[in-house]
Amino acid sequence: MKAIWNGQVIAESPDTVVVEGNHYFPLESVNRALLEQSATTTVCPWKGTANYYSLNVDGARNVDAAWYYAQPKPAAAQVAGRVAFWRGVQIVDSA
Repeated sequence: MKAIWNGQVIAESPDTVVVEGNHYFPLESVNRALLEQSATTTVCPWKGTANYYSLNVDGARNVDAAWYYAQPKPAAAQVAGRVAFWRGVQIVDSA
């Protein structure tokens, strides 16, 4: 699977975990040079507190377009160390 935004591949991995329709990519498969830490957090009752990244691709910013759970609750342990995307980021099969 690939995560693409603004013509740039943000992440690519055959090993994604799908939770609630979202593909969570291993952090090591993400181009971290395109991520900017955000102060935004949200809380999911069963996954825990989500932290966000904004994307910066060729000077274009997509605020809070990626999220992760630094310390997911036990029910969401499968998303630990993984990042998911939204806000216009396309998730496509890389096959």
